[in-house]
Amino acid sequence: MKKCAFLSMDSLQNFDCYDRLLVEPFAQCGWEATEISWRNTEVNWDTFDAVIIRSTWDYQQDPEAFFEVLQEINQSSAHLENSLNTVKWNIDKNYLRDLERQGIEIVPSLWPESYAKSHPDVFFEQLQANEIILKPTISAGADNTFWLNRDNIEQHRPQMEQVFPHRPFIVQPFMPNILSEGEYSLFYFGKTYSHAILKTPEKDDFRVQEEHGGRLKTVEPEPKLQSAAEEILTLLDPLPLYTRIDFVRTPEDRFALMELELIEPSLYFNMDPDSPKRFAKTFDEWMRRKQ
Repeated sequence: MKKCAFLSMDSLQNFDCYDRLLVEPFAQCGWEATEISWRNTEVNWDTFDAVIIRSTWDYQQDPEAFFEVLQEINQSSAHLENSLNTVKWNIDKNYLRDLERQGIEIVPSLWPESYAKSHPDVFFEQLQANEIILKPTISAGADNTFWLNRDNIEQHRPQMEQVFPHRPFIVQPFMPNILSEGEYSLFYFGKTYSHAILKTPEKDDFRVQEEHGGRLKTVEPEPKLQSAAEEILTLLDPLPLYTRIDFVRTPEDRFALMELELIEPSLYFNMDPDSPKRFAKTFDEWMRRKQ
């Protein structure tokens, strides 16, 4: 039986992770799957045929160390997915600027290189927004993300000055449809559509992650939403093994890209009972083509 590692964290105790649903479908395809922390320094990656980046949801705490591990895997005999070059491009939210230059509609964004006390007031004016979101360009899981209005700036200012003094970040208008409708996520394995969900935040919150109280439901994407996702997919080279594309509906009834998740997205295998088998089948065919 071939061996595959799911790259994870030291502990997933406080997270909702569904990668265990892959173990049996992988076994049915002839793969023994093992979960291994990316921080484990004792691993011989040559003992694996493939390593799939999965629930490494703390990499943003030390991205340089994370890269070193991925480079070590990439130099071993194991096949890494998604690819190292894909990770390098996707780890910094400046990838959104690349996609915007190629005609993809993203949430309007500013890209400051560092923080200054006057910045938040300027951002409201520049974006013509009453509410804004600030987050680092390298982040995950809504870490160090701030939902600001003119009344709560002072409340958050000390923490922002601590987080952003020499750290690039992104500023976006808060999209009200996050609260009224939710955020859509579409999942692709290779070039094939798998499933879609709608994530809505808990009352008085804006974060849609389950760890922050977000609620999930399976949806059938309307044609223009799926078309927007597949337009993005055609721009990705190399094609990733797995892709999650997050959208929000704009006031003009279009879909703007929130995030393109190509490193360690939850693929919500719990929301579609056939999705683990679909992923395992795609992966097995993927690896056969690599031989």
